[in-house]
Amino acid sequence: MSGRSGEWDRMRRVVATGETSRALPRLVATDLDGTLVRSDGTVSAYTADVLAQLDDRGVHVVFVTGRPLRWARDVFSYVGSHGLAIVSNGALVWDVAEERPWLERPMAPQVSLEVARALRETIPGIRFAVETVEGWSMEPDYLRHHADDDRGFRPQRELPLDELVDAPVLKLLARGSGLDADDFMAAAVAVVGDRVNVTHSSFPLLEISALEVTKASTLALIAEKLSVDAADVVAFGDMPNDLPMLTWAGTSYAMADAHPTVLECATHVAPGHDEDGVARVLAGVLAGVLDG
Repeated sequence: MSGRSGEWDRMRRVVATGETSRALPRLVATDLDGTLVRSDGTVSAYTADVLAQLDDRGVHVVFVTGRPLRWARDVFSYVGSHGLAIVSNGALVWDVAEERPWLERPMAPQVSLEVARALRETIPGIRFAVETVEGWSMEPDYLRHHADDDRGFRPQRELPLDELVDAPVLKLLARGSGLDADDFMAAAVAVVGDRVNVTHSSFPLLEISALEVTKASTLALIAEKLSVDAADVVAFGDMPNDLPMLTWAGTSYAMADAHPTVLECATHVAPGHDEDGVARVLAGVLAGVLDG
């Protein structure tokens, strides 16, 4: 882990000296797609203003997303003065201000290859791609995500998986089973769930990370650095890859249009992402502080 000791010391002082009101959470963790970001891919001016108010009051707002780094950059301007974002489902913490990795939690090459071989033996038609800090690469016939094409992101390499995985990877991606998202994940978990962490977001794309890597486990490392307890964290999410984070946080919100498993898990329900649900909840908290 590389350090920015001055930044961490500043944030610790905010917590230690009570500059943050006791009625406010000490850390807000929010997913992006389907949660903070609207269907048109934007963050509203209203949401941006609420996040800025929290940052001004010393509340740490951390984006926690399954997006790869190249997609997450679209919303980094809203991260706040602390300048950290968790991407790739916890496999990477990016220092926005310094434009460099703060923490990498990759998967060993041998694990990636063993998992891919096991899945090929049981799920016909499956194809793989890999994510690294530098970008992504794919094996031939992998079904590319339209968002990469829309943004002009091309694979760095297109080779058989044995040749692609020549170093640790942040995520192993899998598509092409013909199953829906939930059934695809269940089939993979049944085969390799004891070796890696398997999840999905909103469509049939498996996102496979090292076994101990989740949004929650990486967020917990940041919270520990800040001396913030899980009980003082408010988290927002909408999809299965958010479940560990929502379970870990002291207070959790599922978006109104969230996946059924998320609605069952969260302690509260927020309005939908197209209704600025995250900001509306947090604005209510801020209003309570001001009224108090």
